Amino acid sequence: MPREETSESVENFVKAVYVLQNELGMSGTGAAEDVRVSTNALKAALDISAPSVTDMAQRLVENGFIDYVKYRGVRLTAKGETLALTLIRRHRLIELYLVQELGYALHEVHDEAEKLEHAVSERFIEAIDAKLGAPEFDPHGDPIPDADGTFTQRELHPLSELPITTRGRVSRLTMTDSDMLQHTLDRGFTLDTHIEILARDPFDGPITVKLKNGQSMIGYTVAESILVEVNKPKNT
Repeated sequence: MPREETSESVENFVKAVYVLQNELGMSGTGAAEDVRVSTNALKAALDISAPSVTDMAQRLVENGFIDYVKYRGVRLTAKGETLALTLIRRHRLIELYLVQELGYALHEVHDEAEKLEHAVSERFIEAIDAKLGAPEFDPHGDPIPDADGTFTQRELHPLSELPITTRGRVSRLTMTDSDMLQHTLDRGFTLDTHIEILARDPFDGPITVKLKNGQSMIGYTVAESILVEVNKPKNT
């Protein structure tokens, strides 16, 4: 997936648009390619001023990375999506390499990968990919795009939404806060852990879950960021 030379600020902006666009798509606002990301959402995500968002948006329109309509927001062009997926591929391969080869703890890798994704070469990224055996998922369970931008699609459900007696396995941890991530791991919700929902307190209360080595209780807010692949019913 070759790309032209771009600055770190451009890359962070394009990646933020991609992430927010897909969040809006998954929330039912519309298909990811149809929704637009507001200036306020980008301001919050990037921690920059609203005028800076507008200036960058106008600049990236000229470069062909985004489509911007005043008062309606931005969305990625095909060129912008290609850049975003390249960055996501870099980030997730670096995270996996840090965990598997360098012994980093899971809660430590995000910030390190954020820095490295802008600095390393494509040759380095492809070497990591080959070293790790062309992995499909990063250590959080996020799909790693192939060099052509395609990635594995799975049907996953937030643990917070699963009814009692549901069985499955933890397949993705989407929280970005390192303390919340470590809390989740400490509670036993590591990737590929098999779970069964035992009880749910009402009014978004904690959820009791059966794990391999006993039971664990997890708060509703944390459970929203634990995505589960539900077991398919056996044929009778």
